[in-house]
Amino acid sequence: MAAGPVGPTGVPREESPLSNPSPSQLPADTSTPLREGTVGDLLRHAAAERPDATALITAPPPPAAEERWTFAELLAEAERIAHWLLQHAEPGEHVAIWAHNVAEWPLVEWGAALAGLVLVGVNPALGEQEGGYIVEHSDAVLLLHVERHRDNEIGAHARTLADRAPKLRKVIELSGVRAAAADAPVVELPSPGPDDPVQIQYTSGTTGRPKGVLLAHRTFVNVPELCLGHGGVPTGGLFVNPLPMFHTAGGGICSYGPVARGTGMLLVEQFAPDHVLDLVERHGATALGAVPTVLIALLQHPSFAGRDFSALQAVLVGGAAVPAAVVRQVQRDTGATVAVLFGMTELGATVCQTRPDDSPDDTAETIGRPLPHAETKLVDPATGDTAPIGTAGEFCARGYQQMIGYYKDDDATARTVDADGWLHTGDLCTLDERGYYRVTGRVKDMIIRGGENIAPVEIEGVLHAHPAVQDAYVVGVPHDKWGEEVCAVVQVAPDASPSADELAAHCAEHLARHKRPVHWYAADGFPLTASGKVQKFRLVEMVAAGDLRPIA
Repeated sequence: MAAGPVGPTGVPREESPLSNPSPSQLPADTSTPLREGTVGDLLRHAAAERPDATALITAPPPPAAEERWTFAELLAEAERIAHWLLQHAEPGEHVAIWAHNVAEWPLVEWGAALAGLVLVGVNPALGEQEGGYIVEHSDAVLLLHVERHRDNEIGAHARTLADRAPKLRKVIELSGVRAAAADAPVVELPSPGPDDPVQIQYTSGTTGRPKGVLLAHRTFVNVPELCLGHGGVPTGGLFVNPLPMFHTAGGGICSYGPVARGTGMLLVEQFAPDHVLDLVERHGATALGAVPTVLIALLQHPSFAGRDFSALQAVLVGGAAVPAAVVRQVQRDTGATVAVLFGMTELGATVCQTRPDDSPDDTAETIGRPLPHAETKLVDPATGDTAPIGTAGEFCARGYQQMIGYYKDDDATARTVDADGWLHTGDLCTLDERGYYRVTGRVKDMIIRGGENIAPVEIEGVLHAHPAVQDAYVVGVPHDKWGEEVCAVVQVAPDASPSADELAAHCAEHLARHKRPVHWYAADGFPLTASGKVQKFRLVEMVAAGDLRPIA
């Protein structure tokens, strides 16, 4: 899952000479020491250092009331839930939670870590078959669930799993957990090690079945804190988290990171632009986590221009390619610094990011530099050789932060992590002589037109710079002569109605002829994975099926 900015200058022109032919490989920066310990230790430390500071606020849609915990209260609540969980599961076993961002989610997350259990998040948008597959495949012995999410009857789905999932011993509705935990007998909590698993995060499953990514305590003790620290998030303050907790961004970076830095997390139950803007303004939030779709929705909301963002210091955004125009608008209109994050679930969500002291151009158009202790390189997808500086190659990384492996899938693990321990991401990037990476696309998304490799991300950056374009994605569609032809699917900005000729003329100013889209379609929205990444294969299918409106 690529996460990085895209822009007209984001990819070197093919005719540009290489400034340095040396290999695109960076050694790990070990100047910053890593934390030892477990996820539970993060909370214990925060409760000891800042017992009365706000640790967690949960914000359901109005008019429902918000709830608030200090660090001391959060630790006490999590310990009660840990004791209760150990009545139903043994340390090391797996507990699944099938829910949206209700208050019980982070409470169970911390409780499971303290109990030495492995937490399995299930996307609340999944139906009976898809969600049931994750519960069954993960070998969960306990399933906690909400009764429903929007129109998805999760409770009904969960109750059908008793006969399908052989290791599942108990199915419990989530809203009763706190009351049940209040009466749970106190037991001795286990002492897991830093290299023991703490979560199984299932990939988005854009092709085939989702894979379970097994992640260790050490990953989540360090990556989220390094990410927030290098992203300009201040200690103390309040971090708004509107991202789903079942994903490594919402339930990892934006959940563990604030606790590691003694910062409160404001958890948004259901994303709505006006609700999130209200929360940021009313609570004087100092930081915000986001994916590009969230930022675009906030920027496009009618009330955005009149908001008071004076307290907001940092915005962290990743999970998919981040349009450079969006990065620049956030910086200009909020005054906050923007940290662009790049990574994937298999790398604990983040491996590279920009910093507050980066130049505006580097922040908008690169994915910055690697986090400490991450060794990175680019390789030629065809030969496996390390690519020269300035030449696109597949981004690879290795280090403490990478996954233990795919759960019950050694073959998939071996296909992703090579014999030398390098994890291959499938993302195409370039590296400059200063050590900054730029995303140029996905290995599988590359358009091959008449033998020429075309990176969609460069074209998307050009389109985002047009004022009539709210969002845009580029795919290759079949062509008898060229093999593939470039096709743009555009979400038009409110009150705009650009013609195909107008958009084509804009592209002609920035792109070589073979890169310019020749097919133009309009869309009201895009098919997304749970992590906010556009399913481009679905766009190709929609074009072929005539489900998109041509732009004349």
